[in-house]
Amino acid sequence: MSKPPSDKLYRLVKSLTPAEKRYFRIFVGRMQTPSKYMQLFEAIARSNHFDDEALRSEIYPDNGQGSQKYPELKAYLFDLILKSLQAYDESCRAEFRLNHLLQSTVVLYRRGLYDACEDCLSKAERLALQYESFAHLLEIIRWQKHLAYARMDVDLLHKHLNALLAREREIAEQLMEVLEYRNLFLQAYLLVKREALLHSPAGQQQLQALRQHSLLQTPGRTRSHTARVLFYRTLNLCHYAAGEREAFYESGKALVALLESKPHFLRENQADYIAALSNSILSCGLTGRYGEAERILNKLRKINPLTRDDALKIHRQYYTNKFALCIFTGAFEEARREMERCQQEAICFAPHEYETASFYFQYCYICFGCADYDRALTYLNAWNNQPRTLEREDLQSLGRILAMILHFEMGNTLLLESLLRSTAQLLRRKKRLYALEKSFLHSMSELLSAPDPAAQRIIFQKLQHSIRCLLSHSETQALLQTFDLEAWIEAKLENRSFASVVRDKWRRQGAAS
Repeated sequence: MSKPPSDKLYRLVKSLTPAEKRYFRIFVGRMQTPSKYMQLFEAIARSNHFDDEALRSEIYPDNGQGSQKYPELKAYLFDLILKSLQAYDESCRAEFRLNHLLQSTVVLYRRGLYDACEDCLSKAERLALQYESFAHLLEIIRWQKHLAYARMDVDLLHKHLNALLAREREIAEQLMEVLEYRNLFLQAYLLVKREALLHSPAGQQQLQALRQHSLLQTPGRTRSHTARVLFYRTLNLCHYAAGEREAFYESGKALVALLESKPHFLRENQADYIAALSNSILSCGLTGRYGEAERILNKLRKINPLTRDDALKIHRQYYTNKFALCIFTGAFEEARREMERCQQEAICFAPHEYETASFYFQYCYICFGCADYDRALTYLNAWNNQPRTLEREDLQSLGRILAMILHFEMGNTLLLESLLRSTAQLLRRKKRLYALEKSFLHSMSELLSAPDPAAQRIIFQKLQHSIRCLLSHSETQALLQTFDLEAWIEAKLENRSFASVVRDKWRRQGAAS
């Protein structure tokens, strides 16, 4: 079987911003590259989907021997685009400017131009200090010592060697501190993403050990802004994982303020800031600060992205949090309007970038809140068809529960009976048949044989009582935070819409606070 053609060149061209495409055309024109490369570039740029044979035919219409060079043409164009992007980034990214200055030092050193080397190293040192690029600083010090040795400047080495060595050790310690904080952050991130593990005894032990780490006791110990940011990011995730909502809010607020205190870092990398704003919005939602959540959402929406990846992150985080806020407050019709806008904007992104399980689940929830059960089930099925990962394992069991609720609302009795059996088997196999799930499955089984609304009301009352008795269980809290099962039961008991119950619940919480 022949190997399918690679689409990596196609995806690279499609990832370019208009400014990057314009720069590439100038870059290629300056190099006087043969026109075949530009023909292929322009053909990909204007195409709507990847079709390798159609591109080959457009570049080599006679399909002669020249078409055999097509794989080489693609490979050369791919490398040429990378070179142009490196030149483009060099003008606007500190990391690329530092690399350029150090490469220039090598070029000058090989030609014995030591004074020019010192000028490059001096510029690089100022830039590296400004952006806390510790790895580059270590390389700069290495070159400073090497230049003194090459010049046989014994006097300079005698006077400054100890100072250079002490500075080298200090920077190495700063770099090691950043690496240690980054490892702690990744451990916390993994715990949060593997939510099923987090609610297990082993996960709780890991969280406790992480929180007791000496580096997470006080931010005053950090030696750099970079380490301080990682300290607050890790602490923020630990508070979230532990369910400490107020501490999650306060640490998130401190993190955003810290990031905004050094704007030149944000001009280099927006990813941490986007994530911090997203977590801050979530913390506002969890603590009932809905007005503040709206303000931060607007701040997130107004960020001018540096890269296509930033644009995707802003899009995803804005809508994920906007949908969550609407769901918290029962504003399901507003959420449906936002959903339509989200889907229109998503056309700008490739499907492999855009389609995420969390969006499908939120779409399902929004349609459920609008009593659009057919569409809710469509999105739920789309979510269920996503490849399974460790991420949000709790949603996998919740998806089955929500499917049963949808089929119940739609009156699909036969499908519901089959789903009850398969769900019980699945949850047992995954060892997720907790007390809440058992109670829910038992109640749904009873509802199928209930003769009239009065009998169903008694079953819903028993289920409501069971849930209230299980509120102290961590797995119950996790499920109810993701889907308001209590509101659905209350809606059935009071013969009201799910949306109206959620809205009233939110208003009561606001009045209480």
